[in-house]
Amino acid sequence: MRTQRKHLSLAVGALLFVGAATGVGVLRGHEAGALSAAHAADAPPPAAEVDVATVLNRSVTDWQSYSGRLEAVDRVDVRPLVSGTIVAVHFADGAIVKKGDPLFTIDPRPYRAEVDRAAAQLAAANARALYASTDAARADRLLADNAIARRDYDEKQNASREAAAGVKAAQAALEAAQVNLGYTNVVAPVAGRVSRAELTLGNVVSAGANAPLLTTLVSVSPIYASFDVDEQTYLQYLGRDRNTKVPVALGLANESGYSRRGAITSVDNRLDTSSGTIRVRATIDNGDGALVPGLYARVKVGGGTAHPAILIDDAALGTDQAKKYVLVVDAANKVQYREVQPGPLHDGLREITSGLAAGERIVVNGIQRARPGDSVAPHAVDMAAAKPAA
Repeated sequence: MRTQRKHLSLAVGALLFVGAATGVGVLRGHEAGALSAAHAADAPPPAAEVDVATVLNRSVTDWQSYSGRLEAVDRVDVRPLVSGTIVAVHFADGAIVKKGDPLFTIDPRPYRAEVDRAAAQLAAANARALYASTDAARADRLLADNAIARRDYDEKQNASREAAAGVKAAQAALEAAQVNLGYTNVVAPVAGRVSRAELTLGNVVSAGANAPLLTTLVSVSPIYASFDVDEQTYLQYLGRDRNTKVPVALGLANESGYSRRGAITSVDNRLDTSSGTIRVRATIDNGDGALVPGLYARVKVGGGTAHPAILIDDAALGTDQAKKYVLVVDAANKVQYREVQPGPLHDGLREITSGLAAGERIVVNGIQRARPGDSVAPHAVDMAAAKPAA
């Protein structure tokens, strides 16, 4: 009986020892897990990945932007110069014509008959002039022999002069008739694009102050871009030397940039005191005929000498209330807050007048993930809008 109790006591003691050892192991496991979590919490976060680009330094020319309208260099309202019936229309609506191409034909038969009548009158006047000239020469010989009275001699000389004047009058009448006959063929006075035919075959037209409009004709190339510039631009670029052609660039309403180039060719002779602007006209090449008068145009005026400028991608600029800033990445890949003064755009790049130096690196993509003083993982890229210098 004692032996059984002794064995039971040993078994209970062994169980208690195993339980204690197991508890100690579990406790140590919990303590190790807690220490690992603490170390993970204290570790610094991974560096944010951002795109950085090097600040550019290029030579640029300042531009000022304005709004204007396109105008034809030559615009003609074609009207009849003689009365009659339209017997032919020689063009299609919107066609390109050359100078001298026929547009309309007015019935020429009455005017051709007038030319024939004037030619006959000229022939009669020439005959009278020849007879009067021969009679005057005969009177000269008779006067030398005192065989004609002085009065009769004077009459024959006067008749000869009147006949010569009649010849000139008949010649003028014939020329006028020929001019009117020529007006029956209405031709293009300049090269360009015609509008539609306002009057068609069979209509009767009249000449004079109330002559109807037949069609309009505008030249195609070059074309004018007219716009108003402010007083400062005029004084800075346009008022110094009128012989120097100031370059301009033109963009249309469906374009984001400026696709065409030209130069200012005329400046008005007075400043509008009510608006403080002066009217300016630039000449633009339109060899493809895509530009038509009346289109809205964005015009930028350049002037002055080229100067070096610090240029960055416009998307790299951040706004801090009324301030503009960029995030600069130094040699240690630390982010620095830098306030800057932005200037105008040049071919998609923003000029920075102060706050940056050439060669510095700035964040151009991922600016929302970078904080001043943090370390970043930079990925070098080119400026997004970088273009070759003009």
